[in-house]
Amino acid sequence: MDYKALVPLVQQFRDARVLCLGDLILDTFNHGSVERISPERPVPVFRPGQVVHIPGGAANVARNITSLGGHCSLVGLAGHDEASSILHDLLQSDARISCNLVFSERPTCHKVRFTAAGQHLMRLDNETNDPIGNVEIQRVLSLLEPLLPGHDVLILSDYAKGLLCPDLLQQVIAMARRFRIPVVVDPKSPDFNSYAGASLLTPNTVEAERATGFPIHTTEDAERAGLRLLNESGVSAVLITRGAHGMSLVLDDAPPLHLASGALEVFDVVGAGDTVIATLACVLAAGGSYGEAASTANVAAGLVVAKPDTATVAPGELINRLMSLSACRPRPGDPLLLKASQLLAYVATCRAEGKRIGFTNGVFDLVHPGHVSLLRFARDQCDVLIVGINSDASVRRLGKGDERPINSEDDRAAVLGAFGMVDATVIFDDDTPLTLIELIRPDVLIKGADYTIETVVGSSLVLGYGGDVVLAPIESGKSSTRMIAKARRKTS
Repeated sequence: MDYKALVPLVQQFRDARVLCLGDLILDTFNHGSVERISPERPVPVFRPGQVVHIPGGAANVARNITSLGGHCSLVGLAGHDEASSILHDLLQSDARISCNLVFSERPTCHKVRFTAAGQHLMRLDNETNDPIGNVEIQRVLSLLEPLLPGHDVLILSDYAKGLLCPDLLQQVIAMARRFRIPVVVDPKSPDFNSYAGASLLTPNTVEAERATGFPIHTTEDAERAGLRLLNESGVSAVLITRGAHGMSLVLDDAPPLHLASGALEVFDVVGAGDTVIATLACVLAAGGSYGEAASTANVAAGLVVAKPDTATVAPGELINRLMSLSACRPRPGDPLLLKASQLLAYVATCRAEGKRIGFTNGVFDLVHPGHVSLLRFARDQCDVLIVGINSDASVRRLGKGDERPINSEDDRAAVLGAFGMVDATVIFDDDTPLTLIELIRPDVLIKGADYTIETVVGSSLVLGYGGDVVLAPIESGKSSTRMIAKARRKTS
């Protein structure tokens, strides 16, 4: 992924007009302290401290949209209570949010989190989750219909609090389709048929597992789940957010895209899903593709989970992070060429730093655009990319001809090591890299899509301990063998 190419899209967020319908929540954080255990029961005694109120649920989606620079019209349900007044005041303080509330006898959903020393001790919820009635459905629709034509994207932020019931969902999605407005859904219903006709669904792993009925441990599992959800729900795309394993985008008209987690560190994951769907909507509003939207949202999520409480991301920090990811890392001295005996120490250091390790391999005799594409794709799947290179003797045993390789193993390693997306290279003399894979135990194994998961050397090993095996898109017509044959024809 060329992250630099995403920057112009982020710069266009200021023109994004996003309509958000969903469950409104008031998130309250009581940052207190615990200094002793109760003599009555073995429980901590909490001393209240600073109280912070933050818009949550669909209100936090709106807050994320405006933090990114966009404009949001928010439609939701609120009660006649103090939580509603606090939430309304918070939303009104943001000039980029247009607040459109339907008042109800139901209480405003209110979540109070008690924290001490940076740890969550307890959460107190006040809410009603029953589906709304026909009167409330009609009031929501009457608010929504005149708003739709003035917006680029519709977000449905479902927190299973009763607003986005099946009857309302069907009518809202049909209405948006009439206006040709993309619909992005953060789903909570286990029956994804409720969202039929939407453009993009963004379930997390648990939600996708519940909807499909099978566990998701690997990228292959994620692809299978995404395809099933596409077929069953009739949507155009499914983005499964997989926490530390990143994201998997499955499309109805293109190869899947797997993205490694963009998190540098994780402080608090509260509200990360809101950041993801807000970023997705802003990129789509700016004219970006699903792939560009997913890549940008992945980076934004990595930024927000490093912040405490329910946080947001600003355009400037998102652009800075994209530029940082797009820059080739300067490497002092010679490229990092490791011997097999050095791998264990190198891998151990990377893992101690919490980095996700990727591995790919090949001959890389004459480096061409197909190789560059593979390496870029591979680097997107991990934090550290190790590339295994066939030794000269190994290449000859592959049957490529007595004159191959054209370039020696040391020269090939030096060329690959000079690429910014490659962290380390290692030469192997075996016919396959299986011994290296057993030694490295990569978190993700990457190979070109001219293979299948089953035929990738080491796939059963990696999948067996919970790693991922990912197939990179192939650039047709690009190969060292063809380049060499063409050169020979011209000189003959």
